[in-house]
Amino acid sequence: MKIIVLNCGSSSIKYQLFEMTTQTVLAKGVVEKVGLHGSFLKYEPHDGETIKLDGEILDHQSGIEYILGILSSKKRGVIKSFEEIDAIGHRVVLGGEEFNKSVYINDHVIQKIEEFVNLAPLHNPANLKGIYAMQALLPQTPQVATFDTAFHQTIPEHAYMYAIPYSLYKKYGIRRYGFHGTSHRYVSQRVCEILNVDINNQKIITCHLGNGASIAAIKNGKSIDTSMGLTPVEGLIMGTRCGDIDPGVVTFIMQKESIDIPTISTLLNKHSGILGITGISSDMREVSGAAYDQNNDRAKLGLNMYYYRIRKYIGSYAAAMGGVDIIVFTGGVGENSSETRFEVCKDLEFIGIEFDKSANRKLQSKEMTISKANSKVKVIVVPTNEELVIAQDTMEIVMNLQTRPRDLLW
Repeated sequence: MKIIVLNCGSSSIKYQLFEMTTQTVLAKGVVEKVGLHGSFLKYEPHDGETIKLDGEILDHQSGIEYILGILSSKKRGVIKSFEEIDAIGHRVVLGGEEFNKSVYINDHVIQKIEEFVNLAPLHNPANLKGIYAMQALLPQTPQVATFDTAFHQTIPEHAYMYAIPYSLYKKYGIRRYGFHGTSHRYVSQRVCEILNVDINNQKIITCHLGNGASIAAIKNGKSIDTSMGLTPVEGLIMGTRCGDIDPGVVTFIMQKESIDIPTISTLLNKHSGILGITGISSDMREVSGAAYDQNNDRAKLGLNMYYYRIRKYIGSYAAAMGGVDIIVFTGGVGENSSETRFEVCKDLEFIGIEFDKSANRKLQSKEMTISKANSKVKVIVVPTNEELVIAQDTMEIVMNLQTRPRDLLW
């Protein structure tokens, strides 16, 4: 079975084509700058060289047509025609309280995703564009939605509610939803496979650290808390997002700077975080270079704030679960920055971590234990694979289509 996984952003389309009998990635890539000047497609076949194709890509449907075209091209393709694609898996950011697992996409599901646009205005519209495009291009091919929020639907009420008038929760669905759920789900399951332990009796803290970042507390295989909230702004300090902030700061800035809601949203989402503090970059590699090679004080401040916030969440989640057995690092920064892992763990000896500095320095984006053999708490790096999870869920649901009516699969 061949499954294509799509992750559609506002101006990008990430894609991977899987052969599920062997769980092999036949090809992957990204379309960038959709609807903008300088748009292009990047294509990486599993046994060929990476190429970049420039072109005028006006919308998501055009971008997906480019993808299908090169996947099935005679010269560079990995399939004879795109009719070989058996199913389509979509990453959808927010599924509200409606969806706690991946689902077959029918009219009801699309309607619900559309209703959640007001809760995820930066993400769900782009996800829907991918769904609409595939309906037009491959109308007979089943589609499946995997929600970032689904894994966190096990968070208890006392942890997901905000202390605002309850009527606002009932009226607008204002609560903690959490994101990166597919990543947290994958790495928590994978780390238990690596350690040969039962996830159903483990206390795990998963740290997804990238340009966007979140931490989850996973007890007995279920998410019981996570750092992102109603939106992906809450929680850790990120590349350009502020993370936790006093709401009074927001209204104070709006008043003093005489700015409106869209402007403050842009400030908190695009101009804050590491970029806002340092004034250098949202890229941790550039900030680290400035801190240590150029002795830049603001870069040092940004890094210290970043590490401190992660440590604080790890400590609070250990308290929430009554302890911790495993800490996992994943995501672009979590997988590749030995400096970040060391700085986060160096003050956590009191919870049972004995850190292995030598193993940590050797690691380069591979599965590896970076705590000592006798460490009470195991610290492990596990590269995430959200696309594989989406493909696996898609295959399972599509196989069920043979025995259940499609309209019942949600």
